[in-house]
Amino acid sequence: MSDEPSSPKRAPLPLAAWSAQERAHIRGVITDIDDTLTTEGRLAETTREALQALTQAGLSVLAVTGRPVGWSLPHLSGAQAWPVLGIVAENGAVALKATTDGQIQRWYRDSAATRNAHWQRLQSALADIEAQIPGARRSEDSVGRETDIAIDHSEHHRLRPQQIEAVVQRLRAHGLRVTVSSIHINAWLGEHNKWIGACWALRNWLQRELADELNQWVYVGDSSNDEVMFEHIPQSVGVANIARFLPGLAHTPRFICQAEGGAGFAELADALLQVRAPASSAPPTAQHEKMRQG
Repeated sequence: MSDEPSSPKRAPLPLAAWSAQERAHIRGVITDIDDTLTTEGRLAETTREALQALTQAGLSVLAVTGRPVGWSLPHLSGAQAWPVLGIVAENGAVALKATTDGQIQRWYRDSAATRNAHWQRLQSALADIEAQIPGARRSEDSVGRETDIAIDHSEHHRLRPQQIEAVVQRLRAHGLRVTVSSIHINAWLGEHNKWIGACWALRNWLQRELADELNQWVYVGDSSNDEVMFEHIPQSVGVANIARFLPGLAHTPRFICQAEGGAGFAELADALLQVRAPASSAPPTAQHEKMRQG
């Protein structure tokens, strides 16, 4: 299959409309993190169980996020490490993967020299935003960022839609690429994005070309910064809280869950596990068992 985007603007169908035949072809899940995997900033136990069940059923799960390297690292090590293939952080700029001995490997798309040059421009733009747009503040996870900047609009500080648009336009005037997630306005230099980062990670880690097997992958997200994934991956899903972003999206997910956040992700996992259960020994998630009984 060629690397061509799917058709634009459509009303998402209920997840229940996704055919069993199409679901049976899925071999991997690519997911956003904030407000998709997490609920109010936390990974619920039912969502962790859903991740584990997908992995045990033989599906690869890759997380792709606008969150920084420093924020992502703790989720890949220790007793509470998430059962994922890895995390592509900072909107495609950095790939993180745990090794068998518990270490975490990092891959950067740009050289150290390029990153250093970009960093100077990014910090200048960030200082300008905070100085010129009342209420605009850098995200509290900024200390862990290595290749981008982020302005908080809904995590710890609130910005009105007009303020968000003013930040976006000023960042673009600095020559930056900009995207808006459910919590942050992210900006960076370079051609990478979530789609490019996902392709890069799967090529390096699994020797698989995402663009050639789009019918074998599903993407799930919740906001504007997932639009590039909805555009390229036909089997795309939005958790229910994406509803507030749909009017502004040119490319929408094909399906939408009934539940929000992590519960919506578990709903998607259940839909995939239902068609694999006869050939898999993976235990059902709590949500899956509840739906089966009810």
